[in-house]
Formats: sequence, C-alpha cells, structure tokens
Amino acid sequence: MSAGVEGTPTLIPERFNAASFFVDRHVAEGRGERVAFHHEGGTLTYAGLQERANRAGNALQALGVEREQRVLCLLLDTPDFLAAFWGALKIGAIPVPLNTMLRAPDYLYFLNDSRATVLVVSEPLFAVVEPVLGEARFLRHVIVTGPAKGRAQSFEALLDKASARLDAARGRPRDDQRRQFLTQPRVDFRKKRVHVLEMPEHAADGDTRALGHLLRRRTRAALADQLEQRGHHRLAAPHRALGASVDRRSGHLCCTRSL
Repeated sequence: MSAGVEGTPTLIPERFNAASFFVDRHVAEGRGERVAFHHEGGTLTYAGLQERANRAGNALQALGVEREQRVLCLLLDTPDFLAAFWGALKIGAIPVPLNTMLRAPDYLYFLNDSRATVLVVSEPLFAVVEPVLGEARFLRHVIVTGPAKGRAQSFEALLDKASARLDAARGRPRDDQRRQFLTQPRVDFRKKRVHVLEMPEHAADGDTRALGHLLRRRTRAALADQLEQRGHHRLAAPHRALGASVDRRSGHLCCTRSL
C-alpha cells in the first residue's frame, strides 16, 4: 500500500461518490501507474484497479443490481475484493464486506438480514457458504472467483464480458455519506443477541484510540453522538490502509490514509 498525505483537506462537491474520489481521481490526476495494492500475486495500479472496478460495476448492473441494493463480499484480500467493493460503490450499490472466519449459519444471517441480491465469494470460501445458499431468501446471484461452480457464476468470466468504461452513479449528499456503508453486526447466537456498531472498524487511528472503548460496549446512538460532537461524518473504508472523514462545517474531505 502506498501511503497518502496525512490530514490533507480536499473540497468535495455536495454530491459525492466514494469510488470516484478514491479510485478515479488518482487516474484523472496522473497517478494511474502508481501502485494501489500489493498482494501475493504482485501489485495492482490505480489504472488497473479502475478498470477492474468498472468491469465489476458493469457486471453487477447486468445482473440487475440497482442503487442501494446490497452486495455481500465474502472475499479474501485480493484484487477481486477491491473490484467488487469499488465496483458496487461506483454504481450506487452498497457493498457489505464479511468476516472470512465465520460459519455457514452466520453467513445465512447476513444474507437474509441485508436482503442482498448478490453474493461474491472467494473460491476457497465457497464450500463454507454453499450449504446455506438455498435458504437465502433474497439472493438471486452467486459469483465465485475462479471457475463457475453449480449455480455460482465465474467472477473472472463476468469481468471479461463487461465493459471497462463506467460512469459513476450520482453520489449521495456529503452529509449523508455515513449511511452509504453497511457495517456488519457482531452476532452472538448463544445469547440470541445482535450487537450493531455504526462506527466502522476501519476508522482513522486517532478516533480509534479515542473511541476504542466505545466499540466494545456502546450502542449505535452513542457512537453517532461521539462523532457528531467532533463535527465529522465518518466514511467507512474497505481496507485498513484507507480512512476518511467529512467535516460538516467546512465541507472538506480529510484523508487520513490512502490506498
């Protein structure tokens, strides 16, 4: 990961699409050949990330995914995760990254609770979630990295058929960005209890230290109040190397880290 400039403010428009800012902007400003992501197989540049995200967004639209519909991402830390995440955001859908260490009943809960119409899953994890797919009431399409498996379509095949050009959906109001992401709750099936946190795990380091104790025991309302007092609306991020917040008073987007 290449680090960005700490605390650099950037004036953002009233309507804001996160994929445009965090991916397309780097290509438009001449940083397309800079490395955006290091992975076991090599590296991925911003230009390469933009192309894969565009193809993923077009593939999701071809499957009927509409604005604000959920796309569950049960994906390992690979370029496929970034493509699905940013591609969903670019078309105005809501990506829901899932913990890869859970069990099949946990994934069924998230599938039904989010009403996701599409699941994108890494091939090594497909066997874990496959037994419960038939019980997912709203699921219409399953996409797996690698070759197709049964009802699951091949992610790579879908990307190959999709166009590499995609215009970003008109974003939500900048003061409403905190609702653009769905954070996954912590589920305690033994006590039949769901703990929901508004503040994402991948917050900026300063806020994580200051509010860390809240993450363990406060409710959604308490966390939202703490962020409101700081004058910020928190933007979630798909990776620990990226975080941002919107200052309501100035309208600036403050990047704490960048891909």
